[in-house]
Amino acid sequence: MRRIFDSQPAALPASSLLQLMWLASPALPIGGFSYSEGLEAGIESARIAPDSIANWLQDQLHISLARGDLAALCKAVAAIRRDDAQRVQELNAWVLQTRETHELRLQTEQMGRSLVEWLKAQAPELDVTQWLGDQVPSYAVAFALAATRTQASARDIALTFTFGWAENMVQAAIKAVPLGQTAGQRILQQLATEIPSAVEIALQLPDGERQAFTPMLAILSAQHETQYSRLFRS
Repeated sequence: MRRIFDSQPAALPASSLLQLMWLASPALPIGGFSYSEGLEAGIESARIAPDSIANWLQDQLHISLARGDLAALCKAVAAIRRDDAQRVQELNAWVLQTRETHELRLQTEQMGRSLVEWLKAQAPELDVTQWLGDQVPSYAVAFALAATRTQASARDIALTFTFGWAENMVQAAIKAVPLGQTAGQRILQQLATEIPSAVEIALQLPDGERQAFTPMLAILSAQHETQYSRLFRS
């Protein structure tokens, strides 16, 4: 008689699971807490009302993140695991070249550099130039380099990356509106229910369908660069 648990996937080793949790943590010293990705400018200009923040972030998740950086991350994980450095560099260049404003470019570069420095402290033997040559690491590709040191699947890595993004965005909303912690947790719960479907899209998206076209986000980011008073760097 076949046991009912035989069809269950193998559990991720504890060391890999803990490493993923570490990478998703807002306490990771890469500066993610200092960015709102246009959210602060949207709130300041009244284009994003406090009661529409969840909808804005869900749209950003599905329209922008899933079809852009998250899709590139999934491809980078596969490329790293088959030792395809050229492909990794192509994906990294795509992420850098598709930033629609100066501050969004600085964000991915700063977080990418910081994550690589953290990774070097964890794994001094790692030669990042093997993968990126003289390119500046984008955050998505740096995350792929860090996460592929675990035994996690591309899906688990993508889920981790996206939840880390969601938690940072909710914390930005809590500070910028401001929102209470309970309201913030409700938004995070809504995002968490949407993340699996966004990850499935990213995993299956062909190269020709990746996109970085979010006009309103770009406008808000450009406005944020000259905003009189601000809490965040993007």
